Amino acid sequence: MASNTYTTKQGDMWDAIAYHVYGDEYQMHYLMDANKDYVETVIFPAGVTLVIPKLSTSETTNLPPWKTTP
Repeated sequence: MASNTYTTKQGDMWDAIAYHVYGDEYQMHYLMDANKDYVETVIFPAGVTLVIPKLSTSETTNLPPWKTTP
């Protein structure tokens, strides 16, 4: 699985980052699994680079139609 990165902005939180990158805040556990060094962080400072794992299609097929990316 390929992955990208995301650089945090002051005040970012796991659920907001998940919503930004996946369109679903409930996918934040994938982010946390990929970024174990920051799992204790609740509110991020600016400038932290997080790994954003690419979700397989089987992980995203349970989304309602309006939440799937084209």
